[in-house]
Amino acid sequence: MPPIFIPPLLKLVLGALGAGAVIHWVAKEVRRVNAELDRVKNATAIERDQREQMPTLRRDPQSGDWRVR
Repeated sequence: MPPIFIPPLLKLVLGALGAGAVIHWVAKEVRRVNAELDRVKNATAIERDQREQMPTLRRDPQSGDWRVR
């Protein structure tokens, strides 16, 4: 069977379409990952605020017991 001749312009168009599809997929993945990282960062900021409002335990130097401060 003889090799199939594909015109150079068609090769260029197919390559450009393939590259465009890859770039589109990469951009979508980057947006998805950044959105997830932002969500996690905001959640940790909220948790940090909640933790700061909670009482902490400190060791009483006289008795050695842990007490709320």
